[in-house]
Amino acid sequence: MSDLTHLDASGAARMVDVGDKVATTRVATARGRITMSATAADAIATGAAKKGDVLAVARIAGIMAAKRTSDLIPLCHPLPLSSVTIDLSPDAAGITVTATCACTGATGVEMEAMTAVSVALLTIYDMAKALDKAMVIGDIRLISKTGGKSGDWRRPA
Repeated sequence: MSDLTHLDASGAARMVDVGDKVATTRVATARGRITMSATAADAIATGAAKKGDVLAVARIAGIMAAKRTSDLIPLCHPLPLSSVTIDLSPDAAGITVTATCACTGATGVEMEAMTAVSVALLTIYDMAKALDKAMVIGDIRLISKTGGKSGDWRRPA
């Protein structure tokens, strides 16, 4: 029917068989941003948000999300992640979240990195919505990936 790997010959969704693929070290980095009022950004950066340390909770939420990606994205394989790092960069207009995930396996960790970013951003929104309901989450994208048959990839500058 097509060359899409998640469809069988009749067009039905399927999980790709990665059993014959060589396990390699794979690393993926994703990034996203939440913009908000200066008041909300300041409260988060100074730890003055009423719900507590927004950045610490968002970091843990991102790590947990990466570990549960296969429970959220139907055709993703469960992966033995070897590391997940979440970097949060607050500024006067919002917070940029960068997630890097790594594993040694037969399939990549791009979805884990993007899921980690998404959930960290949603956690920030949840914890700060009393300060600014108009926050905007966006620009979630893959920055780079290494390993696997297709090799390395980096988003052009």
